Amino acid sequence: MAICNEVEAHRIAEVPMIRPDKVEQIQLLRAQHPRWGNRRIAQELGLARNTVRDYLRGKEALVQSRPARRALDEATVALAVALLDGAAEGNGVVVRRLLAARGIDVALRTLERALQPYRQRARAAKSATVRFETLPGEQLQIDFGQRMVSIGGAPTRVFFFVAVLGFSRRIFVRASLSSRQEEWRAGLAGAFAHFGGLPRAVLIDNDGALVVGRDRETDTARIHPGFAAFCKDWGVAVRVCHPYRPRTKGKTESGVKYVKRNGIAGQDFASFAALTAWLPQWMALADGRIHGTTHERPHERFERAEKAALQPLPSIPPAHEPRVLKRTVAGDCCVDVETIRYTVPHRLVREHVEVVVGLEHIRVLHRGVEVARHRRSFTRHQIVRDPEHLRGLLRVDPPQPRPSGPGPLQTLGRSLDAYADAIGGAP
Repeated sequence: MAICNEVEAHRIAEVPMIRPDKVEQIQLLRAQHPRWGNRRIAQELGLARNTVRDYLRGKEALVQSRPARRALDEATVALAVALLDGAAEGNGVVVRRLLAARGIDVALRTLERALQPYRQRARAAKSATVRFETLPGEQLQIDFGQRMVSIGGAPTRVFFFVAVLGFSRRIFVRASLSSRQEEWRAGLAGAFAHFGGLPRAVLIDNDGALVVGRDRETDTARIHPGFAAFCKDWGVAVRVCHPYRPRTKGKTESGVKYVKRNGIAGQDFASFAALTAWLPQWMALADGRIHGTTHERPHERFERAEKAALQPLPSIPPAHEPRVLKRTVAGDCCVDVETIRYTVPHRLVREHVEVVVGLEHIRVLHRGVEVARHRRSFTRHQIVRDPEHLRGLLRVDPPQPRPSGPGPLQTLGRSLDAYADAIGGAP
């Protein structure tokens, strides 16, 4: 296999075996302290005793020939960089193999050393971010985060929808038990109502509930039709972050961290309702702090410049599209929704039903007819019962009156006291 010029060529460097000044110090110490032996001089200079002995006997300060680092020429480095960005997909071992296929034999350590400056520049370019500020009312960034929260003394996984206005940094948070598309829509509608207006665009990431894929030819995201229709009904545009670039929506990324580390950290809630009641109080605190980037209070910045820039809310908000689930009624007369069980009439056990999950209520339909309605619960593993659904399921015989008159033992002339005396008294 051929070896390219300057790839594996050794550059010979002359390295002294011991510095000349050390030789002079050895000779000087012997002249100043004739009684010192080789061991004492070696200890003073940090050298081996045999080294001191050799140089005191007249050995000259020699140099050692040592090969210098091997290096790649500019053409080979350029080829290696092109392969690293292309067919090798960032793998140095693959680059070495592809170079070998071209007749260029190079040690892996030499190759890695040559590619190191380029890798460093690539990492810096990828990490570097230019802060992007939006105009008032221009953009709302949304995201979901999750965290284990103590609710009723039990650890519960809670999902947090977080929306941040790009200009003022006002924040909105909504808790739920999942991050399905209906929760995204409910959170977005809640944010619009909380801010009292509509931004011109909503920035989302590539969450599977919102984005169903990407068009390879145009490199654009395909938004889920349901979510696209929802945003169209509200009159706001949808923009999607580029994959693997979370810094594009850094405002809401920071907002999610702020909710976890400040809004929820160290908190215990008696119920899910207590958690939802706490969040508006915390949002008011968050909007009243001095923001680290704008150096203003978000609510003051909002009132000063962004409130008037928002589009007005529609007079009739678009209807929320509920989620419809297919369920089979279990033997305990319940259907399961997000680990929470809701009763239905017992006559429907083993029947197929439709469960309509709304923001506040759960409706159960059988053959298109509503057979049960419950207020939606957010406490996991709870059973929500309607006593009417179980009426007639349990048959309890009425208590029989005790017969009057003497009992069977009394007719025989005995009582229970006689048996107690026979065994030595009552226990």
